Amino acid sequence: MLRWAIFFFLVALVASMFGFGGFAAFSADIGKTLLGVFVVLVLLAIALGGWGYNRFFGSR
Repeated sequence: MLRWAIFFFLVALVASMFGFGGFAAFSADIGKTLLGVFVVLVLLAIALGGWGYNRFFGSR
C-alpha cells in the first residue's frame, strides 16, 4: 500500500509539471488517503503486537 501511495505522489508530481493541475490534485489526494490508511494499519499492527493474531485467528 505504501508503494501505491508513493506511485500516486509521483504521478501527481509529473502531472503538475505538465500542467494538469486537476489530475495532479486528484492523484495527490489518492496518495494522501492511501498513506493515511497505511499509517493506521501499521499503528494497529503495532498496538496488537503478537497476541492479536493468536487471539483472533488461533495459534499456528
